[in-house]
Amino acid sequence: MLISNIGLLAGIDSEHRTCLRGNEMSTMHTLQNAWLRTDGEVIHSWGSMDTFPSTDGNEEITDAAGGMVMPAFCDSHTHIVYAGSREGEFVDKIHGLSYEEIARRGGGILNSSDRLRATSENELYTQSMERAREIMAMGTGCVEIKSGYGLSIDSELKMLRVTARIAESVPMKVKSTFLGAHAVGREYAGRQQDYVDMLCREMLPAVAAEGLAEFVDVFCDEGFFTVDQTAQILEHAARYGMRPKIHANELAVSGGVQTGVAHGALSTDHLERIGQEEIDLLAKSDTVATLLPGASFFLGMPYGPARSLIDSGATVALASDYNPGSSPSGNMRMVMSLGCIKMKLTPEEAFNAVTINGAAAMDCGADYGSIATGKTANLIVTRPMPTFAFLPYAYATPFIDRIYLKGQPVT
Repeated sequence: MLISNIGLLAGIDSEHRTCLRGNEMSTMHTLQNAWLRTDGEVIHSWGSMDTFPSTDGNEEITDAAGGMVMPAFCDSHTHIVYAGSREGEFVDKIHGLSYEEIARRGGGILNSSDRLRATSENELYTQSMERAREIMAMGTGCVEIKSGYGLSIDSELKMLRVTARIAESVPMKVKSTFLGAHAVGREYAGRQQDYVDMLCREMLPAVAAEGLAEFVDVFCDEGFFTVDQTAQILEHAARYGMRPKIHANELAVSGGVQTGVAHGALSTDHLERIGQEEIDLLAKSDTVATLLPGASFFLGMPYGPARSLIDSGATVALASDYNPGSSPSGNMRMVMSLGCIKMKLTPEEAFNAVTINGAAAMDCGADYGSIATGKTANLIVTRPMPTFAFLPYAYATPFIDRIYLKGQPVT
């Protein structure tokens, strides 16, 4: 395929980088009045229109008509495999209940767990595929899907099997994460350590036996899993080759960042409540600091300190946290806008956080997240816009003209 008359080709990476750190994130390489060629599923070449290549007549030529071409979004933190919805809790929040209060009343994650256990695998797949198609239509080309609403061996495996089916059904790149330590199942109420022991002894081997997850995650936070329990789970998961990722510091300064970095976590996610110690630690590590502004927006929580993390030299990604309770949206363009509006990132920094660094947080920055030769041709062709900054500025104005995943149009 050959795309002509591109008003702005954005996210060019001639150095084949897999992530951007600190002040590197402020730079976005572009080319005006450009063309781009794909070769099968990958990006082949690009240039300015005054060097438009000749064709042999067997190549599809598509006209961008002055629109921008950019890499598809890379959303490194979602929970889109779930059953039903939780708008009742949305109303509870309007009436003043906090996330923690709803959880103590049996809502929150356990509410989703009850619904998921009562839902067949086929129905769960049908519901979850709707969300997968939804996020693709909004420009996501690479996504991580976490389990964590099953909280039993059978139901966690059901979630992970559905994720595997989604990966086989869509052109979007799908990464799978086992999050059995999202909460404690109701049958283990008051016996949290017993649940952790069962997870290590039974859940992890079962997940590994079917090859259903590349990563393992733990909700290491106040009221959920302790630092010691988190370390126990990560150490057992390492025996099965599962790389760690951490839900940390959403509700309190929990020690989750330190635990994640000490165990070589690919990313630590949330980070709404961290101090300079955690910021400095992340800046010195290879762990991606993944912030979830959609959850802060929906729950009225503080926004993660993206500005301080970038200024300190960390690798920062932004993700949607698409889930039924705290961020029921996978709109990565809105996530990018919140990064600018609420976290004071420049449009370029926010763009890099939802593309190349999102890919890095899923360990796929070598193949996704930028315009580079040999990278997968996951592309958004936008409608014409006056400047790049218009993308996060006019956050509700329709902007997508066409989407290509693996070099093929998505309908």
